[in-house]
Amino acid sequence: MKEQHISEPRINERIRVPEVRLVGPGGEQVGVVRVEDALRLAQEADLDLVEVAPDARPPVCKLMDYGKFKYESAMKARDARRNQVNTALKEIRFRLKIDPHDYETKKGHVVRFLKGGDKVKVMIMFRGREQSRPEMGMRLLQRLAEDVSDLGAIESSPRLDGRNMTMVIGPHKKKAEARNEQRREREKQASDEATPEA
Repeated sequence: MKEQHISEPRINERIRVPEVRLVGPGGEQVGVVRVEDALRLAQEADLDLVEVAPDARPPVCKLMDYGKFKYESAMKARDARRNQVNTALKEIRFRLKIDPHDYETKKGHVVRFLKGGDKVKVMIMFRGREQSRPEMGMRLLQRLAEDVSDLGAIESSPRLDGRNMTMVIGPHKKKAEARNEQRREREKQASDEATPEA
C-alpha cells in the first residue's frame, strides 16, 4: 500500500527511524543522533521533535515548540494572502457612433480603472453596415489610448473579433502601488480636513 503524503510534519513519537540529524532550537547543528536520544533531549527542553526534512538521509529533525511554530506559519500565510493583489480585467463597451458626452463618461471609467491598477478591455461593437468600416473603430480606440496614455499603455493592439473590435490597456502602476497611493491620498485628505485653517 502506497503511503499517502502527509502535509503535516511528523512529530515526537511519530518519527520512526533509527537516527536523525538533529538541529537545536536556535538553529545550531547537533549532529546525527539516535531518535531515542533526540526525543529525550526534546522532553528535557520541554520542546517537540519535529521532522523538517523527511527525505534527507538521515531525516533532519529540529527541536521546537510545535504549537507556536504552527501558529506563526498560519499568521505568515494569512499575511501573504492579505498582501497578494489580483489585477482584474475590467471591460468597457463603446458604440462606433458614440456622442462626445458618452465618450467622456466612458473614458472616465477607463481612467478610474487604470488608476485603481486594473487592466481595461475596451470593446467596440459594430452593428449592421458599421462592420464594413473597421478603420473608424481603430481610430476611436487609438484616440482613447492617447487620451489615457499618462495612466496606461496598450497591451494588446486593437483586433477584429467577429462583430467586435477589442483592445487591452494595462496600467503603468502595479495594483499594490495604486492601492497604497489611493490610501495615502485619503489619509492626506482626512488630515487636511481635520486641521483647522489659521
